[in-house]
Amino acid sequence: MIALLACSIAAVIGAEWPRVSARYGNEARLRRDRDKRKGQLTLLRTETDDFRASVERDLDNLPTIEESDQKH
Repeated sequence: MIALLACSIAAVIGAEWPRVSARYGNEARLRRDRDKRKGQLTLLRTETDDFRASVERDLDNLPTIEESDQKH
């Protein structure tokens, strides 16, 4: 009976090992560390955002050629 109990415990551990490993194993620790680092990141406004806004503003202010002007 003891051998049967030991085999059944081994079967349960073998069946549940991937789930337990995913939750408490090395990969889970790495994922938690990465999530913690990502949570501390902040978005900074850079000069490229200002530059992009400036270019869009300049493009909107450019004169356009009307169709009647192209025929002359």
